[in-house]
Amino acid sequence: MTDRTAWMIYGANGYTGRLVAHTAKEEGLTPILAGRTEASVAALARELNLPWRFFDLADPEGGRKALADVAVVAHCAGPFSATSEPMIDACLATRTHYADITGEIDVFVAAQRRGDAAKTAGIVLCPGVGFDVIPTDCVAACLAEALPDATHLALGFQGLGGMSPGTARTSVEALRTGGRVRENGKIVRVPLGSRTRTIDFGAGSKFAVAIPWGDVATAYFTTGIPNIETYIASSPRAAARMRRLDWASPLLRLPGAMVFLGRTAASTNPGPSPADLAEGKTYVWGEARNAKGSVRTARLVTTNGYRLTADGVLMAVGALLERPRAGGRSGRRSRRCCCRSSSWEACASACSRPPSPERSPPSTRCSAASSSTAR
Repeated sequence: MTDRTAWMIYGANGYTGRLVAHTAKEEGLTPILAGRTEASVAALARELNLPWRFFDLADPEGGRKALADVAVVAHCAGPFSATSEPMIDACLATRTHYADITGEIDVFVAAQRRGDAAKTAGIVLCPGVGFDVIPTDCVAACLAEALPDATHLALGFQGLGGMSPGTARTSVEALRTGGRVRENGKIVRVPLGSRTRTIDFGAGSKFAVAIPWGDVATAYFTTGIPNIETYIASSPRAAARMRRLDWASPLLRLPGAMVFLGRTAASTNPGPSPADLAEGKTYVWGEARNAKGSVRTARLVTTNGYRLTADGVLMAVGALLERPRAGGRSGRRSRRCCCRSSSWEACASACSRPPSPERSPPSTRCSAASSSTAR
């Protein structure tokens, strides 16, 4: 089992999967391209001169056969609420390491619950190796080190850019479950658009609204902080629109409603342009508080979120290919600072000083956390 070297991009024909495939080719890597749409996967494989396979996750036997000689699968086919479980089933059966680019809270929680099965199989299950949740998780880890007795954590970002069709479709699905935060260690529902605040993400103060981002699940696994909220730069008008959608959530349970809205959202969100990918910046922010009123904040500036996702996937795959199969574990990152790729940088091991300039890659700038008393 340990002599496997092949790895696969499943969902290679989607926006992000294509970006990962092109990036891998540029770096001289030879992933197996795969997906459930034979014609588009085959066309991309011919374009990039890469091997390819076709299988549908609705066919368990076909999935197991397709992964039999694969060491790592980078799962890029959402919505992950529908596709993650059958792919993980196939990975457990074939002892294939699993990584994905989900941002869905329930998918993170479900993967965490399968930790014992992953240990038995000797594999890693690591969802969220893209923009959600690498940079925010790193900020959370740094803040937990800076304020070990923190009781509250808020994370957020500004400037993700245009959404891909898959992200847009998943965002529509989130309307059905509403807003979510973590309170006293439990994930609870709150009305969409109900929590707002002003945040300086690093480019001036902005209005922000809470959204059900993946860190509501993962930051708790990383830090143990029991109260977590996640924010995105927005506008009062957008927050009001979210509140109206929350009131209409019962209508989304009608047959066909989510399918129609998902298709509409996907068709109107083609994804960031090449210029956005090359030049776009994303500002990531975090704040930790403890019961005494002490506060720590951290900010990180990184590339466009989809550009970071492609780099994050390749870093995760590289790490998993090097990882001994025996003793594998279901993966969330350790509590220490964990960002070391060409696309992001640790704030500093104790979040008390800026990172050394010569160590910061050109695509990323990260400011150290600062402290203050309660305001």
